[in-house]
Amino acid sequence: MKLLIVSMAALMLLMVAGCTAIVPPEEDPLYLKMTEIDSRLLRAERLIDNQGLMNLLLQLESLQKDVQSLRNDVETMQYQLEQSNARQKDLYLDVDQRLQQIEQATATVNSRRMPEGGSLEPGQLPVPGGTDRANYQAAFELLKQGRYDQATIALQQFMVAFPSSELSDNAQYWLAETSYVSQDYQTALPAFQLVLDRYPDSRKTPDALLKIGYCNYELGLSADAQKALSGVVERFPETTAARLASQRLDRMKSEDR
Repeated sequence: MKLLIVSMAALMLLMVAGCTAIVPPEEDPLYLKMTEIDSRLLRAERLIDNQGLMNLLLQLESLQKDVQSLRNDVETMQYQLEQSNARQKDLYLDVDQRLQQIEQATATVNSRRMPEGGSLEPGQLPVPGGTDRANYQAAFELLKQGRYDQATIALQQFMVAFPSSELSDNAQYWLAETSYVSQDYQTALPAFQLVLDRYPDSRKTPDALLKIGYCNYELGLSADAQKALSGVVERFPETTAARLASQRLDRMKSEDR
């Protein structure tokens, strides 16, 4: 009995000792360490949030600057466009006024143009007071109408009145043509030769050389005709004049000329 009492007392003492060994949370080192780590994580998260917000604010400020710069560019472009439109309007008005003056001058010149079916006197221009182009075109129209005598006068006077015109080579060619279509080959031949002599770089050179060959053919000068026609084929092989020259050369061979 006494042994049982002693055992129970010892057990109770052990239980009391075990209860007194439990440490409170605020004094537990592990609990304190976890609390410190949690606090540090919380501060880090707040710092990251603040840094992200700062970056957003910086980006927003940069975008605002870009928008302001674009607005300035737009305003500048609008101003330049308004200035350009104003200049274009002034130019349009100036061009329109000049065109009106040209039309009035043209109407005045046309009122003095040789009437249909009229005639020119030697030394008379078809468009007195007109430009070289206006007179050239008028002379060319006479040629197209088959009025060869009048075209001859007009072209001769054109050559006298406008010796430095860029149309002089054309005028000389068509002047020779007025004699050729009239079958006056003796007159046409030296007239075509003048195209070659005076205007060697003219676009009419192949045609003038072709007509020289034709004139010599019609005049019975076979050797000269063959020389001129062969020259067209050799010098201007890819032209219509070369094709026509080849045809005439073939014709001469068939005629044994």
